[in-house]
Amino acid sequence: MKGSETMPNTAEKVEPVARLQGVSKKMGSKTLISDLTLDIPAGQIFGFLGPNGAGKTTTIRMMVGLISISSGDILICGRSIKDHFEEAVANIGAIVENPEMYKFLSGYQNLRQYARMVSGVSKQRIDEVVELVGLGARIHDKVKTYSLGMRQRLGVAQALLHRPKLLILDEPTNGLDPQGIRELRDYLRRLCQEEGTTVFVSSHLLSEMELMCDSVAIIQNGRLVDVKQLKTVGDVIMPIGETLFEVDAPEAALALMGHGVLKNGGIVLAATREEIAELNAKLVTGGIKVYSIKTLARSLEDQFLEITGGEGIG
Repeated sequence: MKGSETMPNTAEKVEPVARLQGVSKKMGSKTLISDLTLDIPAGQIFGFLGPNGAGKTTTIRMMVGLISISSGDILICGRSIKDHFEEAVANIGAIVENPEMYKFLSGYQNLRQYARMVSGVSKQRIDEVVELVGLGARIHDKVKTYSLGMRQRLGVAQALLHRPKLLILDEPTNGLDPQGIRELRDYLRRLCQEEGTTVFVSSHLLSEMELMCDSVAIIQNGRLVDVKQLKTVGDVIMPIGETLFEVDAPEAALALMGHGVLKNGGIVLAATREEIAELNAKLVTGGIKVYSIKTLARSLEDQFLEITGGEGIG
């Protein structure tokens, strides 16, 4: 390669789909949301967790323009909710609380009614979203005959008609049975993979968020307290945990490794894949027998309760 040639930048930074910048909401003398700053990465299912009354729904209502922002700003695809509302919300599809439908019309007729209010939605697009959410067999039945899970899927289909960059779902699993929850989780994962849509979802079901989300933000008393990245192992999404080295001489191993804690008959510490390999080599070279190396994945529930001091979720 000649010296004058330049390599293309293959690691260009992808801008977040949504940015909450110092967002606050006050009602009278009460502060509901305080200085909330959060980036929602593109192409992820991003979870939003918090105890009852933490401010999850209030935040979502500000994101979709249902209530005003007291201070700060929210950017959707770079457009301000406060200054360029129509341009910003054009990138959003949302279900806040329960999806409302005309129960005396069929699912397809409901989608046709909504499509009339949005420019550029073709019959082909309606058929695409019906297929995506798996309602093809029942789409021409009246909505009053649908189960709650089917109505949720129809609501997602409606929210997707205009190809939004960001889909916002407020407690979408409320009232669903285990089968309905799993189906919704599968559809949201397909949505990210096939449509490239970013999903922002709040839920009180921590185990489901753990299976569904790529990252989660935790809010408490109207303030952001932490953002947890979740990692993918094969097709299973798991929380980042710690590593246990089972050895024959734990105290000598701890002194050799330089950090960690004595626990479960070995050494427990947080380490990357590369660090695990290096530490294993150091132990073997130092004459320590390594019987096993195990990942101790702390559940999202454990992490949540630790961060929020054991407060309930909702």
